[in-house]
Amino acid sequence: EAYEIIEKHTGEPIDRESIRARRTQRELELLKSEEVMPGVVDLIADAKERNLRLGVASSSDRKWVIGHLMRLGLHTHFESIRCADDVSNTKPSPDLYLSVLSDMGLQPHQAIAFEDSLHGVEAVKQAGIFCVAVPNNVTRHLPMPKADLTVDSLSEMELEEYIKKAQREPQ
Repeated sequence: EAYEIIEKHTGEPIDRESIRARRTQRELELLKSEEVMPGVVDLIADAKERNLRLGVASSSDRKWVIGHLMRLGLHTHFESIRCADDVSNTKPSPDLYLSVLSDMGLQPHQAIAFEDSLHGVEAVKQAGIFCVAVPNNVTRHLPMPKADLTVDSLSEMELEEYIKKAQREPQ
């Protein structure tokens, strides 16, 4: 653990809770300025128009996820929201995705997952779901070879195109 390494090098104990609290506060401050990624609102609207069901699988805790979705005005669109609090193992384990599928009564071949991280892509593929990687500013420079499709922005394609690609690709 990083804290132990620092303690070993400095010879001083570290107040882990204080550091975690400051980190969480800083993350929240940064997120307040974040806007919905391009293409997300249109994809959600198109999915709703087609009576498709939407879910969220996040390695963050529920309070953070719900708060973020509410701030963005997206929280009412999702039938199932599974977070770190809901499973024993988070990404790269497939547990979050499998939990969402189970909750919605779906099989992996009936879903498409959009992911922005390497661990997320790994989790999606282990769950047997078609994966669209949409790297964010932090992960943009990382290759995501396990993804079935990688796009720079969700606005690159219409929902119908994502669905067609998912139906053509063997899982």
